[in-house]
Amino acid sequence: MDDTQAKAARKTYYVSVGAGQILEDPEAASYELIIRANEEELNRLQELFEELSSWDEAETWHFSLHPFGSATQQQMSSTTQFFIEKIYNLLHELGTDETRAHIESMHLNVRG
Repeated sequence: MDDTQAKAARKTYYVSVGAGQILEDPEAASYELIIRANEEELNRLQELFEELSSWDEAETWHFSLHPFGSATQQQMSSTTQFFIEKIYNLLHELGTDETRAHIESMHLNVRG
């Protein structure tokens, strides 16, 4: 599939970053951002949400078992921030003009 076909295969999705949800129906749940993505781009975003969720679970587990463990809160938070920035970078790339403007207003480290 060439670049023109990939763009033509894009559909509109509604994203809730906090919930880690990507919706096709804007009435299904609340959302913050609107993107246009093809199947490959959608899969990349879903994988990032899953990695962030897995990391959040690992972080919770680590601190419940090792409250004074070797990994500091700052080290754990920097990894969480890494995933959040990757998610917002992809959302910025796929977002509508309004979505990109909103992300830019958040002053995150996005490459746009």
